[in-house]
Amino acid sequence: MAQMYPVLQSSKVITRYNGGEPILSKKDIPYEADCIFNAGVTKYRGKYVMAFRNDYRFDGVGSFEKCIIGLAFSEDGIHWEVQDKPFLTVEDMHSEEITKVYDPRLTVIEGKCYICFAVDTRHGLRGGIGVTEDFQSVEVLSMTVPDNRNMVLFPEKIDGKFVRLERPFPVYSRGGVDRFDIWMSKSYDMKYWGESELVMGVEDVPFANDKIGPGAPPIKTEAGWLTLFHTVDIDRTRGKNGWEAKWQKRYCAGVMLLDLKDPSKIIGMSRKPLIAPETSYEVDEGFRTNVVFPGGLILEEDGTVKIYYGASDTVECMATARVEDLIKLCSN
Repeated sequence: MAQMYPVLQSSKVITRYNGGEPILSKKDIPYEADCIFNAGVTKYRGKYVMAFRNDYRFDGVGSFEKCIIGLAFSEDGIHWEVQDKPFLTVEDMHSEEITKVYDPRLTVIEGKCYICFAVDTRHGLRGGIGVTEDFQSVEVLSMTVPDNRNMVLFPEKIDGKFVRLERPFPVYSRGGVDRFDIWMSKSYDMKYWGESELVMGVEDVPFANDKIGPGAPPIKTEAGWLTLFHTVDIDRTRGKNGWEAKWQKRYCAGVMLLDLKDPSKIIGMSRKPLIAPETSYEVDEGFRTNVVFPGGLILEEDGTVKIYYGASDTVECMATARVEDLIKLCSN
């Protein structure tokens, strides 16, 4: 029997920039580009910095020949100046084993900008952590074993340790299907990670029936660590929905609040999506429609939060909210 999943709506506390218009798309890129999405965004030394995923040369079936990470800077977090060359490519990994690099997340810790990213290899999917101070080069500090990715770092040490959220892919032990959850690991040096524990299971999220994972790196508030995560539901009645023959998944953005001293403890979580696909760029146009994927969260001095997310795996968008409203959502 076909499975039908309910209509989901975005929270009223968020406001999409310019009614849902992208803030970055392929037309803004000075080199070959097709899909610009899933960006990591942070503030570093007085400027906004965006590292974005760029997929190009679609094979006409379901994948792209090339995938790199590009770089852009902004004075206001809305209008972006894209650098004339890619920031991170497979060639920069200096490994014949790696075939693809993508999905960056940016976090500033103690004056340095750390970048979490994913790589496809000939023997599995891995997550990496690198560091830069000049955005000219990246020093890779650690790589996971397969299969683990969607890693995001907390912006400061907790109890003397670096902390990250992550999403392993335990297909075998989860019944051979997507049932992926959010985990947490710790490190003294950003190289060796352990003390891993479950933070939230997919069954804990009312608007997910497939998988969940980290989204935007956490920001610190008086109420706790505020962070976004992505959720996925499958509806077998969905058809083409994009460039592929069939796309039955829907991605939304959720929001939760974690304990400041022990971020493995969830203080609260919104029982409804923060952002669900609704606009034309999120629902009707692009490579894989019905997709919202959060990757950046910036708290401004006036209490405004800028939320950066990829839409339909094709463009990068932004929304805003008040930090007190986001916290209140997690308290309900």
